[in-house]
Amino acid sequence: MTPSSPQSISAKDLHAWLASGSALQLVDVREHSELEIAPFPGQVEHLPLSESNLWLSDLPARLTSSKPIVVICHAGIRSRNFGCWLLEQGPDYEVWNLEGGIHAWSVDVDPSVPRY
Repeated sequence: MTPSSPQSISAKDLHAWLASGSALQLVDVREHSELEIAPFPGQVEHLPLSESNLWLSDLPARLTSSKPIVVICHAGIRSRNFGCWLLEQGPDYEVWNLEGGIHAWSVDVDPSVPRY
């Protein structure tokens, strides 16, 4: 059975996952202005939700079902919603949601990432 919502991952667990060198895809759904304030310290696929008309048609080329996908936003709400939608589009995707978003990353992992 395909999950209807993404699995949750804490900032600390994501940090450990990234440190392990495991292959995964990070998708940041925040707006450009938010990334300017507090970029995620790593390689991300930036898919701002307000610009879905620009990237929606090539989403299958941008994301692969061969690696887990971790979705990031400010507080974990938009990313969870996007993760739910993504699972509806591609049932083969393994989707995780960063609980608490970039804010939790700043609090629990890297205080040099600005909070907003």
